[in-house]
Amino acid sequence: MISASYKKYILNFKVPSGTSRGVLRTKETWFIILKEKDATGIGECGILRTLSIDDRPDYEEKLQWVCSNIHLGLEELLDRTTEFPSIQFGLEQAFLSLQSETPFLLHPSKFTQSQEAIDINGLIWMGEKKYMNSQIKEKIKAGFSCIKMKIGAIDFDTELELLNSIRKEFSARDIELRVDANGAFSPNTALEKLKRLSDLELHSIEQPIKAGQFNEMARLCEVSPLAIALDEELIGVFSVTKKEEVLQTINPQYIILKPSLIGGYRGGEEWIALAENQNIGWWITSALESNVGLNAIAQWTYTLSSNLPQGLGTGSLFTNNIESPLEVAKGQLRYNTKEHWNFNIE
Repeated sequence: MISASYKKYILNFKVPSGTSRGVLRTKETWFIILKEKDATGIGECGILRTLSIDDRPDYEEKLQWVCSNIHLGLEELLDRTTEFPSIQFGLEQAFLSLQSETPFLLHPSKFTQSQEAIDINGLIWMGEKKYMNSQIKEKIKAGFSCIKMKIGAIDFDTELELLNSIRKEFSARDIELRVDANGAFSPNTALEKLKRLSDLELHSIEQPIKAGQFNEMARLCEVSPLAIALDEELIGVFSVTKKEEVLQTINPQYIILKPSLIGGYRGGEEWIALAENQNIGWWITSALESNVGLNAIAQWTYTLSSNLPQGLGTGSLFTNNIESPLEVAKGQLRYNTKEHWNFNIE
């Protein structure tokens, strides 16, 4: 007989991290803990306030319902939590974890055996020019060959200047540059900004305008000289039919998958299958989970054999993260089997 409980946990940022939606200082997350005889299963349900579709007043009530009805089994619970994608992901992790040799070995592979690593991008948070510039230098020094910079919060010309300063020193062959606007541009000025950004030989831009403007986004994807990746646009799209409609209408160059925001493995694999049918590229990004969720995303990501750098370098952001074997070195995420998990959240 499986029993289930959940615990809330507040992650504290080492440095307040800026996005176009505001500055992040803490991040709430919840752990679902399953018990069956001597086995334990652990899954993380993480939401991003104001962004997650399941940022709702009844979130904990739903978690309580899930724990009380754990006997229904994974598939039934996933079907009954469609509007709570982060809970779906937590459940997928917890059931896999319960059946695994150890709670954190969800997808055994060369990655979990420390034999291979995952290429990732270095993330540059928004802030004053001096702060952003120091982050850029730090990431390049640390060996990243792909850098993602959040834009849209400070003056656009200043952001261009920062990107230009990288390009003066490093060509597109040396450093791949991605930018993420988090929907900060207006539809009226977006194309002009994309043209100016494209002069810097960027790889892509995430979500240049706010989600939900299908026609405007479709037009941008059609005429933009810079590849566009959908991110927020995928949030709250639950059915396969609707997912297909989004991709066929907008026809982006890429989509970005955050399992906590789109229904975990099941939701992610639906998006990937549809995208590949349309020759749309994709990569996977964490949504500021603790190392528990990041580990679940990374192990799954490795099994998908993508050749693009992934957005999985967020484990070092917090002062009180869960101790784990995950390490970032030379622009890669590695699983160091010499290190151990310490799941202590009291």
